[in-house]
Parts: sequence; C-alpha cells; structure tokens
Amino acid sequence: MSARVVRGRIDRSGALVSADGPLLRLQQRAGAGLDKPLALPHLARLVALAQRLQRDISRPLYAADDHSDVHALVRIVPDADGASLEISDWRTRPVSQPQAPAIADTALAPQGWAWECDQQLRMIALRAGIHAPPVPAGWEGRSLSELFELQPDDDGHFPVLRALARQSRFDTQRVRADGPASRIAMTLAGDALFDATGRFTGFRGVAQLAEAAAEVPQTATLVDPAFGSLPLSDPQFGRRIDGALRGPLSRIIATAETISGQFDGPIRADYARYAGDIAHAGRHLLGLVDDLADLQNIERPGFKAAADEIDLGDLARRAVGLLGMKAEEKSIRIDAPRVDDKMPATGEFRRVLQVLLNLLGNAIRYSPDHSQIWIRVDREGDRAMVTVADQGQGIDADQQAVVFEKFERLGRTDSGGSGLGLYIARRLARAMDGELTVDSAPGQGARFTLSLPARDT
Repeated sequence: MSARVVRGRIDRSGALVSADGPLLRLQQRAGAGLDKPLALPHLARLVALAQRLQRDISRPLYAADDHSDVHALVRIVPDADGASLEISDWRTRPVSQPQAPAIADTALAPQGWAWECDQQLRMIALRAGIHAPPVPAGWEGRSLSELFELQPDDDGHFPVLRALARQSRFDTQRVRADGPASRIAMTLAGDALFDATGRFTGFRGVAQLAEAAAEVPQTATLVDPAFGSLPLSDPQFGRRIDGALRGPLSRIIATAETISGQFDGPIRADYARYAGDIAHAGRHLLGLVDDLADLQNIERPGFKAAADEIDLGDLARRAVGLLGMKAEEKSIRIDAPRVDDKMPATGEFRRVLQVLLNLLGNAIRYSPDHSQIWIRVDREGDRAMVTVADQGQGIDADQQAVVFEKFERLGRTDSGGSGLGLYIARRLARAMDGELTVDSAPGQGARFTLSLPARDT
C-alpha cells in the first residue's frame, strides 16, 4: 500500500494513544498496543527528536516485525500535548525466508554448493552447482554440523563456531560431507545475516570442493562470500553489495544518531559531535550503496517504472520536508510550491521523489549560505514539469554537456557524492516517459527541470 496516509497520535509520555490500522498492527506485533509506549525504536527516536526540537520533521521510516519490512515516509508534528504522525508511501515487503542464491547468480566454481542456515545452524536452503556432487538427501532441517563434519583449523579452532558466537562472517571452515561414493573434503565460507531490526538470523555462504577452492583465480573478481565470486561489472554485484552493506550501515547510523541525539542521556558535547560525524559518514556510504544498487537496476534490460497517479506539487513539498533541516543548517531558504499548487502527472511515486531529492540535495549542497532555492511546478501542453532553481555558481556549457554522464562530478574532489545521482535521475525520468534537463550559466545558478506526462483531472 502506498496511496493512503497512515495517521497516529503520541501523548506527552510517549504512548501511542490513537493509530490507523497499519500502525496499530505494527505496534501490536512489537508487543504493545494503544496507551502503551511506542514500541518501534526508529519511530520513537524520531518522535523524541521532534519533541526536543519542537518543530516538524520529516524522515524516512524503517520498521519490521516477524511478518514484513516496512519502508515509509513519516512527518511528525509536535505540540504541547504530544505529537501527530502522518505516514505516507507506506510500503510493506514480506520477510522472505532466507534462500540460497540461484545457481545462475552465484558464479561459484561449478563444483560448489550454495547454502543457508538459521541462527540455530539449521539448514534452510542448499543448492548444487552445475558440476557439483548432488546434495545429500534429507538435508532440510538438519544442522550444519550434521550435514558437514566440521574440521578444526591449524590452531584447533572451528571458524564457524567462533563466527556464531560473534555473529560475524567466517572463512575457510574445513569440512567433510557425504559424496556420491565417499566422503568429500570441502571448504565453507559464510556471512552473518541480520533482519531490518538488527537481529541475527543465520548465515549464508558457499561450500566448495577443497581442490576447487584452491583454484579460484585472483583476478578482478570479488571473492568475498557475501557477494559470491562476481566480476565487478556483473549486474549481480550491485544487488549483493546492497544486501551485504545496507544492514550493517543502517545499524551504525541508528546507533550513532542515538548517541548524537543523546536519547539515552547527556554526554560530552565533543562526543556527541563525533557520533554525528559517524552518522553523517554512514549516511554518505549508504547513499553510495543506494546509487550502486540503482545503477545496476536501471541498466538491466527491460527496466520499467510504475505509472502511478501523482501530484508534482505534493512530491516537491515532501522533498522539502525531508531536506528542510539540511537547508536550514546553511541558512538556505526554500521557496516551495504552495499547498494549492497542484500538478497532476503520471510517474512512479517513489522514483519521482528520488529524482526530486537528488535535485534538491544538489541545490542545497552547492548553494552558498544564506541563499535561496525555488521549486516551481508548471505545465506545457501534455507535459507536467517541476523545476528546482538555485543561486549557486552555475554550470557552463561544457559542463552541461557532461553533467548527466555516469560518475561525472565536474572536477570536484570532495565527498559530496558518487557522480551517479544525475545520471540515475535522468535514466529514471526517461523510464517514466519523461526528461530531465538543465538550464544554467556561470554565476547565474542552475535550473533543473523534470518533465513527465501530464494527467488531466
């Protein structure tokens, strides 16, 4: 679901006193209910932040229970009696049972197995490579130590058991397993898995014949078991790195923000600043992961965007709500479309918002302090348009010719981005039968315009 707005109400004590069905069900699955403290940690931290600042804030919301992961946008409006919640673009995704990668996706040695187990080391999935020995019958539900006879390393330790205690990845766990005619020697490697709440859920990895493992070529290939054994240009690389890094980075950011916000009690100001720097760096890295995953997604054959009924004025205001505090840090004023400025269009809701966040984020990043940014919606014929204009240094004609190219950062060496944002934004615009253009000149700022098919109401 994504169209309706889910509403809720928090009282001054932090208890959820009213909630629409989806929010109430999430609260109940977290072990609480109405008139009970908010049991969703990420949302509770955002509410506390809004109440402490006594100002509206808009943020992405991530939550999970045993049934689904939730991704949404939340607006929190504090007042003297508590806070009101408006949650939009609510998207749920069932928590899938872990599965081993498809054989075509693993790019392992043909003699290898792909496997996955739960937090009790019970086998969930096991698949054989093209030329691998057949997997033993009746492997379902057996423990990893039953299926594989664990062998100690040269120091007498069992890497998988040490990894279990530490909830971390492991390499070169020597094992023996049942082959077609005799016991076979194999080497296990695996990565720890975590759900959206940071809970350890098991391991996913590969098993290779001992001699095959020794023959893995050391070329421009990623051999970390988190990703399989993928060439860096392989389309699967982006998806693997996204899955392996998103969870750890999200936990780092959440922890750093908790420390920086001093939600658990006051700390020294310099420590709070250090934690804020960590959170900032984590968000930057997470942005790079997002860019890489998006890049692989939009460049795959047959990529298409959804055709939602959207309002560019509403989406522009949402983008301002999400990035408004970043603009205020530089004393930048954003002149956004008024509430009654509507511009119906057709495009995928979250992708259009993604493009606008990129354009507005760039405008904030490269605008001088105490300047102004304008966002306007308009229509020309059958095209609905939204323009983001800033008072930055502008882009000359040569730069405009390359600004939408992949990895182009116009000579900048700062940590502002990957150079993929505008490339992805234009590809997304065109996937929605639209276009993204720039109009600029040195010293006159830049005006980026997203145009999409207009929709008559």
